Amino acid sequence: MAKIIRNISLLVLFVSLSSMAVHKFYTSIYQINYVSQKKMIQITSRIFIDDLNEAIGKRYKTKCNIGTEKEIPQDEAAMQKYLAEKFILKVNGVSKPMSFRSKEIEANVLICYFRITDIPKITKFEIENSALIESFPEQQNIIQANITGEKQSLLLTAENFKGMLK
Repeated sequence: MAKIIRNISLLVLFVSLSSMAVHKFYTSIYQINYVSQKKMIQITSRIFIDDLNEAIGKRYKTKCNIGTEKEIPQDEAAMQKYLAEKFILKVNGVSKPMSFRSKEIEANVLICYFRITDIPKITKFEIENSALIESFPEQQNIIQANITGEKQSLLLTAENFKGMLK
């Protein structure tokens, strides 16, 4: 999986540095860490702001301005609702809702922080991530996880938007 991520990174770098016609890439990154001492899963998502606004707008048939100077409280609520519907984590076979903590902007990327509490032990960890796929069929959601002290990765796409970590 690391090889896939490396190849994707090299391809993005090549295209961005070349003088050929630019093709936009649709990629988001999700970092998931299990902190056993706190019995908590910490999630960080990195999503392009314009893509997220477009997907939320299409999904709920409204204009969304998350991460811009025009943002209103309803935009953040729509973002939380959208991600709760599109990014689902099952721990030990049970769907666990994420608690939104905060967000920040870095260039044109929205970084969101979530957590899931009261997780004493993980024996099975399933991920479903179809965020942005309905608006951008070529969307790739990269999952980087550290659940059992070992780093693991998943590449989720329109054809394969579910995965399991051990």
